Amino acid sequence: MRKPTAAELGVDPDALDWQRSESDEGGIEVAFVGEWTLLRTSGDLISVFDQHEWACFLDGVKKGEFDRAAS
Repeated sequence: MRKPTAAELGVDPDALDWQRSESDEGGIEVAFVGEWTLLRTSGDLISVFDQHEWACFLDGVKKGEFDRAAS
């Protein structure tokens, strides 16, 4: 099964409940649409993650795998 784009999900990004970490200065926002997690980094760029991908991403964050990218 091919993963949908944000546009193919048929939701209005401006109407979503975007959440931002209080410590996030980089402008990363997350919204949840059914089984999908949307990550918005800037402007109109929205990445879509399924539940497994999102769990792996969070696991990597907790392990510090992205620390170098943040510095």
